[in-house]
Amino acid sequence: QVQLVESGGGLVQAGDSLRLSCAASGRTFGNVAMAWFRQASGKEREFLAAISWTRRTYYADSVKGRFTISRDNTKNTAYLQMNSLKPEDTAVYYCAARNVVRSNYYSEYDYWGQGTQVTVSS
Repeated sequence: QVQLVESGGGLVQAGDSLRLSCAASGRTFGNVAMAWFRQASGKEREFLAAISWTRRTYYADSVKGRFTISRDNTKNTAYLQMNSLKPEDTAVYYCAARNVVRSNYYSEYDYWGQGTQVTVSS
């Protein structure tokens, strides 16, 4: 099993930046792919960004150009740098990972963190 712990969330103002971290532990086996999702109140879970073992990245249109996903494979940690935050970015942000090679980077993750709250005031 793999455990994921997100950190770095908080309350910020519109236009501010925030950097989330996701630390993986347990039987990570390198974590082939890691990703970030978010879920706002009353809405479905939304894909944000994903990164492969070789650091290829994938982004949702809603955050492309504002958010940047990265990873440090030696630390089994993924990051999400969020810039130019908007009130509509307010949500619980979740880290996800898998140790299986799959073609779909937008879903099909096996491990999930507990989430970290990001609130953006106007």
